[in-house]
Amino acid sequence: MAVYHFSAKTVSRSAGRSSTAAAAYRSGARIVDERTGEIHDYTRKSGVVDSLVVLPHGGTMNRADLWNKVEAHHKRGDATVAREFVVALPAELDHGQRVELVRDFCQRQFVDRGMVADIALHAPGREGDDRNHHAHILLTTREIGPEGFGAKNRDWNAVEMLEGWREAWARDSNRALERCGHE
Repeated sequence: MAVYHFSAKTVSRSAGRSSTAAAAYRSGARIVDERTGEIHDYTRKSGVVDSLVVLPHGGTMNRADLWNKVEAHHKRGDATVAREFVVALPAELDHGQRVELVRDFCQRQFVDRGMVADIALHAPGREGDDRNHHAHILLTTREIGPEGFGAKNRDWNAVEMLEGWREAWARDSNRALERCGHE
């Protein structure tokens, strides 16, 4: 039976975190933080089965370039530099169906609103529940357009917005399961 999970948190400098470190860890990549000089190398991390960056208006951007631009754009020492969601991916779906589910959800709910979505799909760990397929979704807190980052969109912080995203994830997951012949 599919399990629902949708958690939300922020990546904030006041908590000693950076978006470059968060992106490197979630995607199993190596990213040099140009602001601090720190090297975040998680290339030996296992379990990352797919990752992609989805931009408004199409196009592509290197993950390291994206998050270094985010870090450079935020000037305050206590800035919230990213938002993260962790969602359970139905074990009943195959890899391609999971990718399609999370990518389409991110496109409609986040990217179409002007955010950049950095998605990393993780396989279940070696220990624990072998059905624990999940995705980490890192989002910019500012809209991005052809000229670069704009102002922070504070509407994205509303409780009603979060509740709407949670409902949409439940609905989209259920529809994906139904399309694939699962109740």
